[in-house]
Amino acid sequence: MKIAVIGAAVLWGTAGTAGLLVSGVDPVSLAAARLVIGGLVLAAATAPAARLLLFPGGSPGGSPAGPSKSPGGGLGTRFGPLVAAAMAVAAYQLCYFAAVSRTGVAVGTVVAIGSGPVFTGLLSWLFDRVRPGRRWAGATAVAIAGCAVLTGGGGEVRADGVLLALLGGLLYAFYAVTAARAIGAGAPSDAVMGLMFGGAAVVMVPVLLWTGTGWLAEPRGLLTALYLGCATTALAYFLYGRGLRTTPVATAATLALAEPAVAALLGVVVLGERLALPSVAGLVLLGASLVAVSLPERVHPESRDRRAIGSSA
Repeated sequence: MKIAVIGAAVLWGTAGTAGLLVSGVDPVSLAAARLVIGGLVLAAATAPAARLLLFPGGSPGGSPAGPSKSPGGGLGTRFGPLVAAAMAVAAYQLCYFAAVSRTGVAVGTVVAIGSGPVFTGLLSWLFDRVRPGRRWAGATAVAIAGCAVLTGGGGEVRADGVLLALLGGLLYAFYAVTAARAIGAGAPSDAVMGLMFGGAAVVMVPVLLWTGTGWLAEPRGLLTALYLGCATTALAYFLYGRGLRTTPVATAATLALAEPAVAALLGVVVLGERLALPSVAGLVLLGASLVAVSLPERVHPESRDRRAIGSSA
């Protein structure tokens, strides 16, 4: 299901172009609206699966009494990490925009998006004892280099902005690995994503109200927010969760680097932007790395068994 992860990345890549349909809107407000709408839509669409995950004993056809025998352990074992992941989803948005405001879009994006796969591989190794392969390491390094070349330099590089971007990358890795571990333990991917992003939507409601909602009264603003929420958040993370069923989370994080490539191509095709030769080279590097990480990799039976055991821990 790597194609599902790539599909999610393609949808994420359209967000920047869609956001340009409204002008004069605080980017934080736009991001908050996107997460609130998308999170609530995803939570509503996956509510039955989430109910079965949280309350298996009271579900239709389930045993009304006795301890739960469902994968993932008790309610606290399933729910606690997802609450922390939901907080991480919301905090990632705030860290990313705070980083961009301090050190520029190019540097902030490269550091936040580029560090995500690295942190994801390290956390997966730490929690599940799944050591990333050499191909993943090489492809990820090339992909990060491609992102850096594609987006270019520029802007004032401030240490606090870089640290915030790194924190954003770590937060992304945390909620991606948490979701992958829950899915690997037997939880439905739809329920996991619905709970995570539904919780993040609740957290972001005060942020949206604080930054202002007047722009949502305009048809263009409302349509843009609905697209960003329903397509680039709800549908994208639905696909991402499906992809995590069979794709190692470190590989999925690297495949998600298709996002800046899609954004750059849309800038050329839709917005009439021109790519300099270094940016074209960055696209080529990104494409090559994504092809490399998408190819099937041989996994020894004992490694597969160890991965399964680690994912259910």
